[in-house]
Amino acid sequence: MPPHSPRLDGRVCLVTGAASGIGKATATRFHQEGAHVVACDIDADGLDRLAADLPGPPVTRVVGDVSRPEDVRRMVEAAVAAHGRLDVAVANAGVIPLMDIREAGAEDFDRVMAVDGRGMFLTCKYAIEAMLAQGDGGAIVCVSSISGEAGQKGQAVYGPAKFVASGLTKHLAVEWAGHGIRVNAVAPGTIRTERVARLPEEPGGPEYLDAIVRLHPLGRLGLPEEVAAAILFLASPEASFVTGAVLPVDGGYLAQ
Repeated sequence: MPPHSPRLDGRVCLVTGAASGIGKATATRFHQEGAHVVACDIDADGLDRLAADLPGPPVTRVVGDVSRPEDVRRMVEAAVAAHGRLDVAVANAGVIPLMDIREAGAEDFDRVMAVDGRGMFLTCKYAIEAMLAQGDGGAIVCVSSISGEAGQKGQAVYGPAKFVASGLTKHLAVEWAGHGIRVNAVAPGTIRTERVARLPEEPGGPEYLDAIVRLHPLGRLGLPEEVAAAILFLASPEASFVTGAVLPVDGGYLAQ
């Protein structure tokens, strides 16, 4: 058999929300697969730790807020300035508040939409502009959620923002397919990120976590690395005939 070839060898890949959780796992996996990684987050220290943990080619770090057009434009420009192009963008940055509609105010809705909705829109917008300028296509992966595919309790502000992610994916996939730009999404279930790992230490946390686990037919939570593996597939040439898909990575949650 021929030797394994890194699936993103030489490709320039931008990941937002790269300092922790799914974004960090994705940036790490992309780096292992030979990509030139451009890691973006509002957490400068987290980006420094990510870069320090990845031996080999240096990671380009960009500190910024995805809800701000000038920051997202700067992220994409940094990728092009450092490597001459942009091949892959992963729109991952987001916030995950848990509240029902009685608890949520207009300011909560606006804050989540600014990051999870507007931020994803801006990431896609400037990435597509860069890919169009190159003229040879590209791949975008949006991080949606099971909350963007089905209703859940306590998701009055987060869930609608993730419906934006899934909807944006489908519309952009159709809009730019003729230019060779593929747009897909993953819809993770509950993933054992740093935030979820702290729940057992909080009042009511163990009971809440047990209830969430029972909702996933595989009987456990997912790992960030498992979502990163799905993102890698959608970003890679192996998914060359896949666009407009929202791939569940949810332990069977949406199959019920």
